[in-house]
Amino acid sequence: MKVVVQRVSRACVRVDGEERAEIDKGLLVLLGIQKQDSEADVIRFAEKLPKRRFFEDAEGRMNLSLEQVKGSVLVVSQFTLVADLNKGLRPSFIDAMEPSGAEKMVDLFSNALRSRGINVREGVFGARMEVELINDGPVTFIFQGA
Repeated sequence: MKVVVQRVSRACVRVDGEERAEIDKGLLVLLGIQKQDSEADVIRFAEKLPKRRFFEDAEGRMNLSLEQVKGSVLVVSQFTLVADLNKGLRPSFIDAMEPSGAEKMVDLFSNALRSRGINVREGVFGARMEVELINDGPVTFIFQGA
């Protein structure tokens, strides 16, 4: 699993010019699922994410979690994160999980967050999306083998 997490003051997803999902303060999660990822891996990441202290306290230190600031999460599946760029000029997606399995894992991730009381919005799996965000900070974290 490869994941890019961005702290945002706002983010949205559009498909064919129509807004499909939007959040205010929270996290934009770009989620790349690999063949070797298990349900346990996805659930473990979903359990940790709301507790990670990515938000600033009154002193400007990253001391507050998503749960503490009552933030939302916008989940966007992004298989291009798992691309192998080491050979040739075209990316290889050989490590990406096949679409139906990856879609189930993305749903599992979103539902695991929801079960923890997090407001979750989602992109449209497999669609060509426009993702708009205002990165707060900027603050961006990259997780591999999350």
